[in-house]
Amino acid sequence: MQKNIITDNTLFDGLIDMEQIAIERIRMFEPKEGYWEGDSGGKDSEVTRHLVIRTGVKSERHHSLTTVDAPQTIWHIRKYHPETIIDIPEIPLMKMMIKKGIPPMRQRRWCCGEYKEKGGAGRTVITGIRSAESAKRAKRKMVEPCFKDKLKTFVNPIFDWTDADVWKYINHYKIPVNPLYKPPYNFKRVGCVLCPMVRDIERQFKFFPKLCEAWHKAIIRLYNDRVAKGKPVNHKNGEDFWKWWLNRDAKKIQPDQTIMFE
Repeated sequence: MQKNIITDNTLFDGLIDMEQIAIERIRMFEPKEGYWEGDSGGKDSEVTRHLVIRTGVKSERHHSLTTVDAPQTIWHIRKYHPETIIDIPEIPLMKMMIKKGIPPMRQRRWCCGEYKEKGGAGRTVITGIRSAESAKRAKRKMVEPCFKDKLKTFVNPIFDWTDADVWKYINHYKIPVNPLYKPPYNFKRVGCVLCPMVRDIERQFKFFPKLCEAWHKAIIRLYNDRVAKGKPVNHKNGEDFWKWWLNRDAKKIQPDQTIMFE
């Protein structure tokens, strides 16, 4: 029988088997109808999926397509997670952006609410969310209610795992991972192309040129649409607006600022 591998020191001079605890958490909160499981195609979802399968609980696996997902992520899910249902939205994200009249931004990431957070309505949703991912996620809990849907509950069984724990588990069980984590990409996190939270714009253009160009055209189209409808604009033209949107470090674009890639 194979030994579990993820351990952590405790105040009781013993070892907590984090892997076994995660499995027990999954079993403990299993609803009668089974879990609605989010499959992002990232490393944390990979570990959660593996644990759920090992546990044997009932789970309905979904990937919420945003239409600006990295192609490698969709390829990986289709090849290695054939059971995952890819939920295709009625309106692609870039068209939704024109409809809303505003692009996704760091402080106004409406894209997550529209494309990622609606899945699993009224269900117990199991995810790979971890506190180590960000300061915002550190404030969340292992089991928590959804504030927008009172009938929806989140279960995050690897909430207290570190990045090292995740990779240790993946390497031990030889789990295939999204190619974006490997050379030549070497991304630490995977997600939407040109996500407002992404700062390394150069690498986005290098590895996802077609999607970046689609963003370029959509942002200019958004600007022109605002002008045509008489809505206020704070930039001299669509290209200026595009450069401002790409500048993730400043609230206002500087007069001498240029695109940071060639």
